[in-house]
Amino acid sequence: MIFGAVADLARQAGAPAGAQQPNMLGALLPFVLVFVIFYLLIIMPQRKKQKKHLQMVDNLKPGDRVITTAGIFGTVMGVHKDLIELKIASNTSVKITKSAVGVIRGANDHIEGE
Repeated sequence: MIFGAVADLARQAGAPAGAQQPNMLGALLPFVLVFVIFYLLIIMPQRKKQKKHLQMVDNLKPGDRVITTAGIFGTVMGVHKDLIELKIASNTSVKITKSAVGVIRGANDHIEGE
């Protein structure tokens, strides 16, 4: 688009009639390079992160201590196909989707007030 407008202006300004037109590959090369850089810097790391999160969620088992993406601390009481039963207080449990698990806490993680 921009390259075409610039070429038209150059032709109107009296460029020689035998001037060579830019080839299509040369015009598309910057777009291809931008896409490759975009893929390497954004898409590929995001896929790795997503794959790691799915693996973490698939390995959940009762007794794991987790933090949800909403910031709720709890202990996994049961794991179902798409749901997790999470104990968040002594007599309170909730069911959440597996994708809502943000972090699995380690055994040595201590939170003030627990």
